[in-house]
Amino acid sequence: MWGSLPGSAAPGVVPLFDVPELVSHMDYCPGNGVFRQELPVGLIDFDLARPTTRLVDVLNALYWWAPLLHPADRAPGLVEADVPARVAAFADAYGLSAEQRAQLVPAAMRRAHNLHITARAAAAADPAFLRFWEQGVKDRMPRAEQWWATNAARVDAALRR
Repeated sequence: MWGSLPGSAAPGVVPLFDVPELVSHMDYCPGNGVFRQELPVGLIDFDLARPTTRLVDVLNALYWWAPLLHPADRAPGLVEADVPARVAAFADAYGLSAEQRAQLVPAAMRRAHNLHITARAAAAADPAFLRFWEQGVKDRMPRAEQWWATNAARVDAALRR
């Protein structure tokens, strides 16, 4: 049995891949990082680890660290971040192929849509997730989708440069 959030099987969720390639952590949020002298040294909290693909694993990391969020929802130090450049730098460092780069933006847009659906379903299923929803997730999810609608072409162009 693999970890998942309540609502992950909600109607309307579009799978991000057909065949998994590896098992990954799948929750690279800053709170799950272990840092020493401001450098990352490890990950904790593997409750969401599950089979995935390299591309979806990259998207999970980019979501938190590029970040793939509307500026209103970013950490203060990242509000003005050049997200397309950060995505391209990550893709370069990871060694994404041309095919993976071409798939990244459409997959990220599907992921943003899926997160909106699953967050709403999780809020309906679990009081802890309802609290998250009411504390701002209900507003953050549509902003993320709107951010992608406005910025997808810029991110894609940075990936293909």
